Amino acid sequence: MPQEVYYSHYTSPVGQLMLVGDGASLLALRFDKGGDSIRPQPDWLRRNAAFSSVKQQLDAYFAGELTRFSLYLSPQGTDFQCRVWQALQDIPYGATCSYLDIANTLSDPNATRAVGAANGKNPIPIIIPCHRVIGRDGSLTGFGGGLERKRFLLALEQKNIPFELTGF
Repeated sequence: MPQEVYYSHYTSPVGQLMLVGDGASLLALRFDKGGDSIRPQPDWLRRNAAFSSVKQQLDAYFAGELTRFSLYLSPQGTDFQCRVWQALQDIPYGATCSYLDIANTLSDPNATRAVGAANGKNPIPIIIPCHRVIGRDGSLTGFGGGLERKRFLLALEQKNIPFELTGF
């Protein structure tokens, strides 16, 4: 972690979120309740202005106007976790894939469980869209923010996918 860590809160349609960063990049996004919630550490500094771009992009995302975030991200994890998190960012807005799909993307079809574990450790959900990963049978699988939030995020994206007429 960087020497100075900043935080701010953001009120979203899926509840209160905590944003954590170093002034240059986003380190974490956490839900107020659920398995991945965190509280500010005593040495963290509250700096709302440090997250203005993150908040603007989250506003646009929840309004259905933004399909890909453009932010400096610095998730902290192992090399494998970082590779998984990078692969998650390549899942198109409104699309879903399975853990096996991600493992295949990483050229390691035997890594399905490891992909699931890395997905569950994603420190920046929503922006690194781990909610787009579902079970191979199409079922909703675990999400640190809870399945109701995952369902909401997937429905939001499905609702805002541009419609195109093709081939007649």
